Amino acid sequence: MWIRKKEILSLSRAIRRAIDGQPIDPRDHKEGAFSLLKNDIYTLTHSEQEQKHVLEKEKEHLAAYLSDISHQLKTPISSLLLMTELMTDAPEETKREFLLNIRKEVRHMEWLVTALLKMAKLDASIMNFHAKELSVGSLLEEALPAVDIILDIRNQSIRLVNDLSLSCDKRWTVEALINLLKNASECSGENSEIIVDCGKNPLYDWISVTDAGEGLKKEQLARLFQRFEGSQKENGFGIGLPLALSIMRAQNGDIEVSPGGKGVGATFFLKFYK
Repeated sequence: MWIRKKEILSLSRAIRRAIDGQPIDPRDHKEGAFSLLKNDIYTLTHSEQEQKHVLEKEKEHLAAYLSDISHQLKTPISSLLLMTELMTDAPEETKREFLLNIRKEVRHMEWLVTALLKMAKLDASIMNFHAKELSVGSLLEEALPAVDIILDIRNQSIRLVNDLSLSCDKRWTVEALINLLKNASECSGENSEIIVDCGKNPLYDWISVTDAGEGLKKEQLARLFQRFEGSQKENGFGIGLPLALSIMRAQNGDIEVSPGGKGVGATFFLKFYK
């Protein structure tokens, strides 16, 4: 098979453009070994460009997370610095109050950084999920210690209506459930009851958490899963619900919200697709 010098030079120029990061398409959709070579070169360069694109996206995600962490830590760090400076000449009673506030801020910062790192791992798809059959009751039992203090302070209780077994990753599903329970506690008044239920249908298994609040408005629904937007509570950073959603989507699931209203609280559904 004879190959004209002009064709070789054209292919050579295309390869050099690819080396410089420019997109190329040398394919001619003809038969023959030289056309096959062109197709292989296109596949190779296209694959390399896709890998570069993925790496650029990962860098953007990393920069965004670092920016989020930096932004969210500024306020508690400033508060900590101010309190430590004021403690020097403060009376003993004020010092004790400052120490309690410092402990509170440090715990908030620890939770925030941990949550952001979890979300970064989930978004980067580097976490391994191990699904197995677990009862909803056992998942709730694992989640309760993380919310016991909040429930005690507000004299709230949690009631499991039904129980069943479903396939999920225990550790991460408990994490998602904890965040839904915390959100339900924030939205419910004192001396109230949070309802946990579950069920199955042909498409998915589900766990629901219903609060005892006033329900959600349309404008609230639009911001629920936006990071640092959904929570206006004292202990909230607006990251619990986005983290829960990332967890569910990472294990082929989703979260659905029924807004409630007119004296009926909102219900959050963890959906596990079959």
